Order: sequence, then structure tokens, then C-alpha cells
Amino acid sequence: MMYDLIEQARAVIAAQLATAPRVALILGSGLGALADELEQAVVVPYRAIPGFHEPQVAGHRGELAVGVLSGQPVAVLRGRFHFYEGYTMQQVTFPVRVLRALGCETLIVTNAAGGLRPDWQVGEIMRIADQIFLPGMAGHHPLIGPNDERLGPRFPAMVGAFDPELASLARAVAAEQGLTLREGVYCMLAGPSFESAAELRLLRGLGADAVGMSTAPEVIVARHAGMRVLGLSLITNLALPDGPPANHEEVLAAGELARARFAALIRGVLARM
Repeated sequence: MMYDLIEQARAVIAAQLATAPRVALILGSGLGALADELEQAVVVPYRAIPGFHEPQVAGHRGELAVGVLSGQPVAVLRGRFHFYEGYTMQQVTFPVRVLRALGCETLIVTNAAGGLRPDWQVGEIMRIADQIFLPGMAGHHPLIGPNDERLGPRFPAMVGAFDPELASLARAVAAEQGLTLREGVYCMLAGPSFESAAELRLLRGLGADAVGMSTAPEVIVARHAGMRVLGLSLITNLALPDGPPANHEEVLAAGELARARFAALIRGVLARM
């Protein structure tokens, strides 16, 4: 049973910790260096945690770092599992279940995303105001199957999935730092191919402002478990129908260039929570 595996993973991690984390961070492509700033850090390789897997994507380190960042006890996932790697949605979201069991009440989830707005710039940060989970709408959903009431309700609501208080906090911190914080709708596709021109036009017609291959199922499971959620997308390329084709190298390069201001925003939010 999933509940038993969650408890096994929780026990392995908790045995190495002096303090339970309150905030979970998932760091996307090129953003994992923030975990290097943790104080009193305890690092647990994914391979040592039951139910975890080794990420296969460049820019994703397979380890959990637990420590203190900006005064907050945090657990940081350096790298995530992706649906396109062949994992089920339940496997993709399993780490969120474990972090909730460890005591995390808030999830800050980040990703690298393609910007669908021609007036946006590479390197800008978008707060995810809402999401479109296309794989989930097509039947690949992390909550499919028997529901365990110990983990959450059968039919969790996803209207208002992104916490308004955390949104206000992110806006305030961005303003103090002189940072442009975009807000918009994130759409998840299954990947791993980047989108065709026709698909990009479709996404804009659906109301999406950014597109990527992660995050949405993690948000759903976090909300199922009663966690507050703040979502942040780093715009690493402009995904425009008449623009140049995307590639993963530019995603990593953009993440490196924006790392300092992205990290500063997250530190600022944690300091004021």
C-alpha cells in the first residue's frame, strides 16, 4: 500500500533529522543550487529513500536536502521525476507525499517553463496563478485509483489551488527587490518533445501563459494532502509559433543566469512566512 511505503520513506529520512521541516521546496531544471545555501544541512540521496527514483534529466540532482534557509526549516528536493521518463503519476508525486508526512505544511514548487507571451522576456519569473493539467484531463492523474482517506479526500477541489496569502507575500517580496514578477496560467504537457507551432497556438487559445512538463500533478497531490502551495516558473525560453525551436541547453543556461534573483525571491518569501 502507498501509505505503508510513505511511512517507510518518512522513517528513513526522519531518523537522520534533528528538526522536522515545515516547508517543502521542489527545484526544477537548473535551479537546484539553492539547496547549497542550507544551514545545518542533512543530505539524503534518493537511492537511499524507499519509493524514490534517480532523475535522468540534466540539471536534476537526485537528493533530498533538509536544513534551515532564511530561518525556516525546509526540505528541498533537488530534482524531480517526470512522467515522460516512464514513471506513473503516483510515482512522480510520491516525494510530495513523503514531505507532507515529514511535517511540511507548505509547498513551494518551481520549474523551468516556456513563455507563451511575446511581451515577456527570458529570465523573468512567473507566479503560477492557476494551472491546466492536460495529461490529467486525458486520464493520467495522480489520484486515480482507490482513495486513502488518511492521505486526503476522494474529490479535492482545485479552484484556488495556489494560496492567496503566499501569492501576496511573493508580490511584496518581488516589489521590495525591484523584481518583475509575472503572473499567469501554467499548462503541463506530457513531453518529452517540445511543442509544435500548432500546439503553441492551441495553448494560447486555452489561456495558458507558460508551458512545461511537470508541476501540475505535484500541486494536485499537495492540495489533496492539505498543503498550501506557491508555484513559480522561470521563463527559460519563449515558446512562440513563429520563434526558434526550443532546446534543453538554453533552458539550463537561462536557469544559471537567473539563479541569483530566483533564489533571492524564494529566500525573501521564506524569511517572511
